[in-house]
Amino acid sequence: MKAVHFGAGNIGRGFIGALLNRAGYEVIFADVNEAIINELNARNEYTVTLASEEGGKEHITGVRGLNSNEDEATLIKEIATADLITTAVGPTILKFIAPVLAKGLTQRSNDAGPVDVVACENAIRATSTLAEYTKDLVSEAEWAKVLEKTGFADAAVDRIVPNQKNEDPLAVSVEPFFEWVVEKPSLKGANSSIEGVTYVDDLIPFIERKLFTVNTGHALAAYFGYQKGLTTIKEAMDDQEVKQKVVDGLNETKLVLVKEYGFDQSEHEAYILKIINRFENPYLSDDIVRVGRGPIRKLGFNDRLVKPARMLIEQGKMPTVLIEAIKAALHFDVADDSESQELQKLLKEKGEKETLLQVTGLEENHPLIKALL
Repeated sequence: MKAVHFGAGNIGRGFIGALLNRAGYEVIFADVNEAIINELNARNEYTVTLASEEGGKEHITGVRGLNSNEDEATLIKEIATADLITTAVGPTILKFIAPVLAKGLTQRSNDAGPVDVVACENAIRATSTLAEYTKDLVSEAEWAKVLEKTGFADAAVDRIVPNQKNEDPLAVSVEPFFEWVVEKPSLKGANSSIEGVTYVDDLIPFIERKLFTVNTGHALAAYFGYQKGLTTIKEAMDDQEVKQKVVDGLNETKLVLVKEYGFDQSEHEAYILKIINRFENPYLSDDIVRVGRGPIRKLGFNDRLVKPARMLIEQGKMPTVLIEAIKAALHFDVADDSESQELQKLLKEKGEKETLLQVTGLEENHPLIKALL
């Protein structure tokens, strides 16, 4: 079994690539980072360290790399003969890998087996997005032929990879916890029994659970911590006032998830506790500024703060902590974050009400806008 994985960064090597390697796949990393690709090809191995008190190391062997900028022809051939294609490049980069993906999928021979594409990004239905980008680059006839043998399976992924500087450019440190959930009905290839992957019939509840717990919790810690002048998520979680806000905010999103998707309340409370413990892990501490980056995106209609807040209102309850967090995110002001600077410019030029309407996509008469003002 062969997997082509786009993205040889820390998530790619420390999470997706490592799991696929462990499951017996030959893993080929495709990336534009020449230094990383050269190092992979020189050594064909790297080490993953667990960021915890217990530690532990995993040796990944038999991997190689392809420079997606300079060796497109070889990459197309690998895609055309792969059993699985995965990504961990960031949602905004998917459109840039669609052209080579389209070429590889359309060049698969008639006797080649089926292949699955799974985008492992921090975004809702990223694989579907990648499929649309790819579809736009081929003819209707070509796309119909691609779909005969290609499964585009959406996924939800969760693993914290802390900021790190290692002497070894391939070494990577990751938290022990991970979750990779794949929507099984969309798979067409023999990729439905990868150890460590959870297969489900409907992905949306798991996407929302992760978004409204991990991502919302991270945002709460970052924006409330920033308000108090703290610098790391660990510092924020050590501050009892901030920690309480994180807990209370996740209890608000819990109400949404339990009612909307039928999650067991006690099991979800245990899940919240697990997330809180992850944020408190001293080996994972992340910079508040990094976690809070991109506040315009994070204040979007369907993102981690506004969506659970409006869903809670639709269920007949008014959020309190989520409203405080939205206002805190609105005033996240970091010089080297372009979105935060754009947001501050909007506030100065248009005022709070118009800025909120623009970034959240909410109507002027929405109860959440009234509450925020």
